[in-house]
Amino acid sequence: MYLSRNYIAPAAVVMALQVVSAVAETVTVSSCGMDVTLEQPASAIVTLDQSSTETLLGLGAAPQMAGNTYLKTEIAPQYREAWETVPLLTRGRPTAELVRVAEPDLLYAYSSYFYSVEAVGTREELQDLGVGTYISAVSCPEDNALGMTSFDLLALDYENLGRLTGREDEARQAIELQEEAIQAAGEITLTREEPIRVVWLYSVFEGTPYVAGGPSIPGNISEMTGVQNIFADVDEQWPGVSWEAIADGEPDIFILGDLSERGSLGDTVEEKIAMLTSEPGVSFLDAVTNEQFIIVPGIEMDPSIRSVNALNLFVEGLKQLGYAE
Repeated sequence: MYLSRNYIAPAAVVMALQVVSAVAETVTVSSCGMDVTLEQPASAIVTLDQSSTETLLGLGAAPQMAGNTYLKTEIAPQYREAWETVPLLTRGRPTAELVRVAEPDLLYAYSSYFYSVEAVGTREELQDLGVGTYISAVSCPEDNALGMTSFDLLALDYENLGRLTGREDEARQAIELQEEAIQAAGEITLTREEPIRVVWLYSVFEGTPYVAGGPSIPGNISEMTGVQNIFADVDEQWPGVSWEAIADGEPDIFILGDLSERGSLGDTVEEKIAMLTSEPGVSFLDAVTNEQFIIVPGIEMDPSIRSVNALNLFVEGLKQLGYAE
């Protein structure tokens, strides 16, 4: 079985990273350099992006959610019924005004991007108002610096969120399902000895492609399956690059993120393919002319309970294209 050289089992991850103290029902977890303390399990959670929304739905926490925001694509069918019971505050990016109307006791976002004056307010400001703020460990520089894989950090998220919501059993189940998928992915056999080079294309904004760098869910997926992400040496989750840099990497496969609900030019798979086939910098590549594409919901490239499905889709795509068996 292939595992990352830096792989750490979830139990060890939790022991190594999580700072938890409990007095009666009070729980404290460490999130991206800040302690989050709740006197009881969260009962009015607002999620600031779809990844966070679906993670909580997957942990069975819909009854504890006061609102959700920022849709990028269709809600996964397995979460749709639960999602419909949670108020949708906005399909777009959340604002401080929208969020505070819901009177949350906990905010959850996959990225620190959402905690700013321009968005919902700083973490310090919200903490002073008595609102806890959680950020996915996958997007936290402090946690990434410890050399763990993105899926290790997702396991930490599940453990922390399980404690904050009182859903520890559901968190353990999510970790177990993730481990099963990781084990299966590590058992595939690639069909050629030379590196299979890939590009994970998340979005295109104002002509700039945004791709998966090293410290990302797709970066981890590439590593555990033995393929080569041509931007693995970029120390950002989603760096903006040039079409020429993509061509220089001579990718064998493009993994295309479908962000059909977000509404920006270049978000849908069809738009991405149209750009690849018309852009002089990459249209000549064999991967483009031979349509060596794997389609993944873009939301699953972000850290969430759905990321394990991106892993499964990638493995199946490798097999269908003849690169693995």
